[in-house]
Amino acid sequence: MNVKSSTQYKREHKADYGKERIEILYEDDYLCVINKPTGMLSCPYPGSRARTAQDALEQIMRKKGTLNANHKPLVVHRLDRDTSGVMMFAFTESAQKIIMDTWHEMVTERLYHAVAENPKDARDALPDSGLIDEPLAFNAHNVGYVPKNGGKDFDSTKMSRSSAIEQGLLKADKIKTVPARTNFRVVARGKTHTLFELSLDTGKKNQIRAHLSSKGYPLAGDENYRARTDPFHRLALHARTLEFIHPFTEKKMMFQVPEPEEWLEYVKKGDEKPETPVWMKDFADAKRNKRRESKSESARVVLGEKRVSAKERAHSDFISLGKKRR
Repeated sequence: MNVKSSTQYKREHKADYGKERIEILYEDDYLCVINKPTGMLSCPYPGSRARTAQDALEQIMRKKGTLNANHKPLVVHRLDRDTSGVMMFAFTESAQKIIMDTWHEMVTERLYHAVAENPKDARDALPDSGLIDEPLAFNAHNVGYVPKNGGKDFDSTKMSRSSAIEQGLLKADKIKTVPARTNFRVVARGKTHTLFELSLDTGKKNQIRAHLSSKGYPLAGDENYRARTDPFHRLALHARTLEFIHPFTEKKMMFQVPEPEEWLEYVKKGDEKPETPVWMKDFADAKRNKRRESKSESARVVLGEKRVSAKERAHSDFISLGKKRR
């Protein structure tokens, strides 16, 4: 199984890798609000044995003696593995159903902060605020992206259909997409990076990452979207605020966990000579090795093997045939 370069780096250098802890911000008989650390899955998915926020909450409840068949953490929404911040679990099946059925009505505000790399061309800069209204598609690895509306033909003998779609050689209407809308506001602009505040009209997997990347703003630390910087050795995306009307008490509740202070400091300072991310180093090494192997193969063919003429080949085949008849 291939492991992403950024994941391998965290395994080797992140002190709490695989042992991350959640922070409980609020709990009652119906629901719980937590602060999820970066690097931890929200909930299990088929085939994964990784520890999740749901597992961690179950473990805490088991120690408290509050876990039972009718009172346990149930998923109502998710955060990407590498996204940190505020998220909610239901404690009963009835609470889960009500929360999921009324999510868009009960949640009054859900804000994210993110540090993104600036576009290569300053003329492509986004305005101070706005809406990104672009449908998302998902590739073979279930990574979300914004399809390009290209209408060109592609050579299926040289490129897979999924690659052609991602590169805009097939129209977006030829593939399955889902609606996605992201509101953005610029908190701070720097020479090399921008700090955004974002909210979602739709909650699709990878939505913020895919939308900003499609506008030339890949998030810092995002290997999936070819980020060129990794200043915090993590994805620079944080679920900062969750405000909602409690589905049972009807009380308005708001929970907020600020992103690390170094994010704003980094944006203001700028990073003209960033350290090369580990995935870019690995990619460059792989490219160099491939080039060496290609040169070595060429040298072997030119220097190590005599070219055989058609006459010699025919004579060789004739001798081989005679040996077989004996």
